[in-house]
Amino acid sequence: MKQKAQKIGRIRAAVLGWLGAPFGLTDVDAWARLGATSSAGVSVNDQNILQLSAVWACARLISETMGTLPLGMHERTTNGKRPAPQHPLHFIIGTQPNTDTISSVFWESVVAAMLLRGNARCEKLMVGDRVVGLSFLYPPRLSITRKGDGSKEYRYTEESGRQRVIPESRIWSIPGWSLDGKNGVSVIQYGAQVFGAALATDEAAAGTFKRGLMPTVWFKYPEKLRPEQREDAREFITNRAAGAVNSGRPVIMENGMEVGTIGINPKDAQMLESRAFGVEEICRWFRVPPWMVGHTEKSTSWGTGIEQQMIGFLVFTLGPWLKRIEQSIVKDLLTPAERLRYYPKFAVEGLLRADSAARAAFYSVMVNNGILTRDEVRELEDRSPMGGNAAVLTVQTALAPLDDLGANTADQNARNAMAAWLKDMMASTADT
Repeated sequence: MKQKAQKIGRIRAAVLGWLGAPFGLTDVDAWARLGATSSAGVSVNDQNILQLSAVWACARLISETMGTLPLGMHERTTNGKRPAPQHPLHFIIGTQPNTDTISSVFWESVVAAMLLRGNARCEKLMVGDRVVGLSFLYPPRLSITRKGDGSKEYRYTEESGRQRVIPESRIWSIPGWSLDGKNGVSVIQYGAQVFGAALATDEAAAGTFKRGLMPTVWFKYPEKLRPEQREDAREFITNRAAGAVNSGRPVIMENGMEVGTIGINPKDAQMLESRAFGVEEICRWFRVPPWMVGHTEKSTSWGTGIEQQMIGFLVFTLGPWLKRIEQSIVKDLLTPAERLRYYPKFAVEGLLRADSAARAAFYSVMVNNGILTRDEVRELEDRSPMGGNAAVLTVQTALAPLDDLGANTADQNARNAMAAWLKDMMASTADT
């Protein structure tokens, strides 16, 4: 029985390898590329899903926001935590992953792959055992096959058409939301119903405009037409009676022709309401507030409510993705010894750059409570340090206990008297 199971496993691996080599059909992402059919009868795949404006806006919003957040390495020291620009990964993940890509574009691609496909894969550029760069692997050009011994083979097709095999040890996989703890789930597979309904609604709306905002029309003649009469009638209906370009033009019906409609009009079909609901459904799927993608029908564009939604977007939408990337860097790009000392971190304070008032209030609270020095604030603002007292932590003492006010005043008076006495002594000594 065991030998029979092993034989079946070898046959299965061989068949999957034969299918996967040219087509990549053993990869979960590759199956997602083939698409899924929704109940609306529309095929959903990684190409047409981005034709939905809400999907495009949500994917761009999350990926571009995360791609522009400052990211760098930090280290734990005996004196606390501090940035670690001396670490080789600091420049790679924060400025330029490879010779052809900047970090913002790189992370945009990584996050988009995680959002839409469930997994992002990159190639680790190595010199010996050290990572010297990262290269994003575009999913449509990457095929993953399972060999007979159970290992995976990653075959990547370059833009030039040349194929190469990448060792599994040099593949860096970042999963999105996962059900099995290893691989992220495909949005295309699980969201086929939502996205298919939205695609079908858009197609129906486009078809309605193409037909001049009219439902399907039938034409009836009292008698059977001869072939030449049928051609004349078809030419008349197609070129002079139907279509948006002919809307509003008078039409003369001849030979007892009758006209009727099949179906319902767009208003009765609630097409506008369906399209608006589709936007809300897609935003719910990506956990993005609808107003952030331009859907402000049921929310205001001003006020404190938007500020709270912005905080919620940072905490509940961006937070999990940021944590996944940070932990994946620690797991796959750092050595076991480095993990005890170094760690990556996104600086979410970068989101405050667009709001000078909020940024100033944040800095004021941090400085007045002794959390940041003035020089640290200047560094965040890309300004040179001042040194001296600007590098010292300070706190506000206006809220001292009432019982201490008299003591503080007496101490201050004593210090002032001592300073005056010393001044007088120095002046008299100078005179003698």
